[in-house]
Amino acid sequence: MAAVAPAVEQLLDDGSGRRPRADARRNVERLVVAARQAAVMGGEITAHEIARRAGVGIGTFYRRVGTLEALLKAVLSEVLGEIIAKGEEGLADPDPWAGFTTFALSYIHLRNELCDVNKRLGDVLDHSRAELRDRIQLLVERAQQAGMMRTDVTWEDVAFLMVAASSAGPHTLGLHAGAHQWDRNLHVILDGLRIPDPSALPGEPPSLAP
Repeated sequence: MAAVAPAVEQLLDDGSGRRPRADARRNVERLVVAARQAAVMGGEITAHEIARRAGVGIGTFYRRVGTLEALLKAVLSEVLGEIIAKGEEGLADPDPWAGFTTFALSYIHLRNELCDVNKRLGDVLDHSRAELRDRIQLLVERAQQAGMMRTDVTWEDVAFLMVAASSAGPHTLGLHAGAHQWDRNLHVILDGLRIPDPSALPGEPPSLAP
């Protein structure tokens, strides 16, 4: 896989080869961070909200990144690249189960950014999605072949299970999720996949709303 350029570099590359001014780089860096924060927080992602989070004016926003779609596409590409890189790290781990679980934990956190940005853009970067599917398939099959994961589930099942771990909202039935709820969800799912020893759950269980 070719390395994915960071979002900042994608947005600063005007094809001229000239080095951008330091203030221009700082503003783009702030806008990328703000866009990723806005994606994690949920809700509508707008140019004005990102500019506010970045501490820049709306004029600076459009001058530095052109359009909201250009910024979000660069962020989406960056997040997908980070997820795929985590897949590569997992495949390089000599322990197939550790490699898979480390990837899965990273995936559910990065996916929240990926999902919200993609809702705004629609279907783009299909080649990166194909690469991500390949990494998940390889990680699952590697763990199964090592006798560490049940073989009556497919890698496609596992892809849906990982999404299920992080797709619920922060509230249900008057309960408030703790800071590690998505990790807890995933650990329960992983224990259902693992042969044979379950792992300790992180964090605390949900609590009644005060």
